[in-house]
Formats: sequence, C-alpha cells, structure tokens
Amino acid sequence: MANTEKNLSCIKNIILVASGKGGVGKSTTSLNLALSLQVLGKSVGILDADIYGPSQRKMLGIPNEVKPEVLENNEIVPIEHHGLKAMSAAFLSDEKAPMVWRGPMAVRALQQMLTLTKWGQLDFLIIDMPPGTGDIHISLAQQFNISAAIVVTTPQIISEIDARKAIEMLIKVKIPIMGIVENMASFTCPHCREESRIFGDGAASRLASDYQIPTLASLPLMQEIQENADNGVPSITQIEGSEASDAYLSLAAKVIARSYNKPDDTSKSVNISIV
Repeated sequence: MANTEKNLSCIKNIILVASGKGGVGKSTTSLNLALSLQVLGKSVGILDADIYGPSQRKMLGIPNEVKPEVLENNEIVPIEHHGLKAMSAAFLSDEKAPMVWRGPMAVRALQQMLTLTKWGQLDFLIIDMPPGTGDIHISLAQQFNISAAIVVTTPQIISEIDARKAIEMLIKVKIPIMGIVENMASFTCPHCREESRIFGDGAASRLASDYQIPTLASLPLMQEIQENADNGVPSITQIEGSEASDAYLSLAAKVIARSYNKPDDTSKSVNISIV
C-alpha cells in the first residue's frame, strides 16, 4: 500500500464542514466540533482546506514560526495542539503571504496536504472547507471517500439561500449530508438575560424540512466565542459548562451517533457536469 493510501486508510470518518458563503462561523464551528469530539474520547484531526483564507493556525493559537516537519519521503507530520492533529496551508507559508494560485494549483495543494500528512489512527478528520461550491469541493468528492458533510448557516435569509446551494452541490456529488448547524442563532443579553434572534429565525428549520435532513445544533451568538477565536484559545477549552460549550458537546455527540465508517477503498469516482 502506498504511503498516501496508508495515511487515509487509518481514518475512520472524514467529515466536511461546509457553507455556501463566508462569514457564518464555519471555521469556528469546525474547530470547536473537533475539540468536542476529542473531549468525548475520540482521536481527531483537523484539515484547514480554505487554501486562500486559512484561519485554523490563528484560532488554535499556533505561532507563525511553528512549521510542520517534512520527512525525506515528503510526508508531513501534522502539528499537534490541544491534542488535535492539525494541518493547514497557513503552516507552510508566511501569515501575511496571500495564496495567489489558480484553482488547479489550490486543488493540488489540498490533495497533497490530505494524502501526505501522517494522520495516524483517527476516529474523525474534520475538514474545514472553503466557502462556496468550487474546484476544491468537486475534487474532494471525486477523489476521496468522504463520510458525510455538515452545512453551517446563520438564520439570515441571505445565508439560507447560499446554504441551499451548498446542499444542492453535496447532493450532486453524492456526499451524505449529516445535518445542518445554525450558527449565531440567538443572543442572550448578559445584563437582563433576555434572548434575542438578532439575525432572524427559521432558516435551519426550513432547510431541514425542504431537504429532509436534521438540524444538529443551534449555536448561540456569544462575545466569548469571538474573543476566544481571535485570541487563539478555542471556546470549548475555556468556557466549560457554558451555553456554548454545552451546545458544541451536544453537536459532537450527535456527530458520533450519526457517523459513517469510511470504506477501505480510498478512491472515488463521481460523474457530474461541471460548467
């Protein structure tokens, strides 16, 4: 078995965390889900697949000068932080350097990060996907056995519209959709404790009803989550027993209950029309 096949064969479940648009908290959800799965006793890795806008280095609090070890056979040793095995394009470049790459080059970089990284035995590999429905999504679906996908949205109608595009794309490329996560669903005033639906209501329930897929979580809008992400301290490690940590742990428990074991074959062929 080739090293690249061996690296993937040791992963039981590969879960995509996707969204139709940026700014919905997909990366924050990916990281806190990964850490929550770990809290629940699973071995977990996270791959930052947003080649053009990687954010996991910052949110994990990994200094810019820390680089992964590259072995003689070009395999990459992932950086371990908070117990997670992590890989990102940000680990291989300067923090301020933009990835000025055309689509095929970005796809190739992602393929190499996925297959050349020595993940070891993992129960879950969480892939933090770029927003949209482009080349990277299609490539992953065509070439790898993805166990399932989670679609992140906010309650806003404009987010719902783009979430529908993400769901339709996943259906076309035959990736099972595990469920929907509605992020920033509600805000509780820290002074009066009144709950407000700042961004509206009903997007997740409409998507769930229209596509017959479950809503896995409604995550709160909390200042602590934003501050922790900016400071490189994942929320699940800091606010134990809070509304947010309880929601992330509940999400992780549902992911475990609905997890799909990946087949032995690590290649996949999907016929879709690309225009």
